[in-house]
Amino acid sequence: MSNENPSIISHISIGTNQFDKAVAFYDKVLSAIGCQRIMEHPGAVAYGKQFPEFWVQTPIDGQSATVGNGFHIGFMVSSKEEVHAFYQAAIDAGASGDGESGPRPHYGEPYYGCFVRDLDGHKIEATYWDMELAAKIYGS
Repeated sequence: MSNENPSIISHISIGTNQFDKAVAFYDKVLSAIGCQRIMEHPGAVAYGKQFPEFWVQTPIDGQSATVGNGFHIGFMVSSKEEVHAFYQAAIDAGASGDGESGPRPHYGEPYYGCFVRDLDGHKIEATYWDMELAAKIYGS
């Protein structure tokens, strides 16, 4: 396993107005795709597989958390089954569906994913990119 983080993003942080419920939600949903708590601070929890990549926290400025229109977070998963597991775990944990698991050819033929709204209304996604199909379509 490499010590180099393959991501181009250091981390993403979303605000919540219901910290304990949000953490319980993300504990369930992210465990469905192999993520775990990496770090915790008062009012903040970081999740990842190796690195603290996704933070849920109360806003540092003390103001209410709000949802950004047009903003969403996509979690990369390794199979269509993980897309389904993510979606079901999110729905079971209280999310609202915003696009059931399935192909989205307008994002590219190799794309397979789902969308939900978390307890604070943030749009989150699980994405599987079929590398074999991508190689056939786009070349290697």
